[in-house]
Amino acid sequence: MRRFMTILAALALTLAACTGTASGQAEKSEKKAEQDQVQASASVQQETETKKEETVKNSKAKLLYMGHASLRITTAEGKVIYIDPFVGEGYEPAADLILVTHGHHDHNALDKIKNRASDCRTITWKEALADGKHQSFDLGYVKIEAVEAGYNKNHDVKECVGYILTLSDGVTVYVAGDTSKTKQMPILAEKKLDYAFYCCDGVYNMDLPEAAECAKLVGAKHDIPYHVIASRDGKFFDRTRAEQFDSPNRMIINEGEEIELVSSGKGQ
Repeated sequence: MRRFMTILAALALTLAACTGTASGQAEKSEKKAEQDQVQASASVQQETETKKEETVKNSKAKLLYMGHASLRITTAEGKVIYIDPFVGEGYEPAADLILVTHGHHDHNALDKIKNRASDCRTITWKEALADGKHQSFDLGYVKIEAVEAGYNKNHDVKECVGYILTLSDGVTVYVAGDTSKTKQMPILAEKKLDYAFYCCDGVYNMDLPEAAECAKLVGAKHDIPYHVIASRDGKFFDRTRAEQFDSPNRMIINEGEEIELVSSGKGQ
């Protein structure tokens, strides 16, 4: 009987050892499965990020001239930036960023933009000139630098700004806003800007000769006349007047025309 009990005890110990071994192996298998799952998830995430980077790299930013001083920029990432909304068509894409140079009604029609991303940012001259100093903003897909604007009886320098936008692909765009020649313009030449927009209506702002002088000071690769007198056909762009803008780097963009933005690789 004693021998029988000894055998049973030995069997019990053996069974326990086997059970423990099986349990340990199961735990190891579970841990390995978890590790494999984490690695697979990380691999998928890395692949997704790589595809996103390739998409951005292969995409080009675009600029739509909507008329008057209204612009829409779509970045390589697909972010939508509206500048001085007022006229034209093309306000359907949801805004990620809205920039306003000053408070006049023909630059500040925010109600035109019905669709906005949940994290849409609006920067007006008030934020851009906080505490009387020109501010800069880095949103990742674009860097914005507020610069001087005004210097005429219709536009106080304390209530107006221009903007320099630097997109993630290196493209630089200067939007002068409503202004005459500023003290800062010669310094902007150091930035080697790709595109520069100059108002040239000659009524509320500088006229064509002064706009050409400003373009010479800034020295952008492309000088674009905008904010010209409304044409007789009711459009907010007079091409005939725009063609009188005397700059060797002149680029004329028609109302409703969209262009692809290309970096010269020399900016900032």
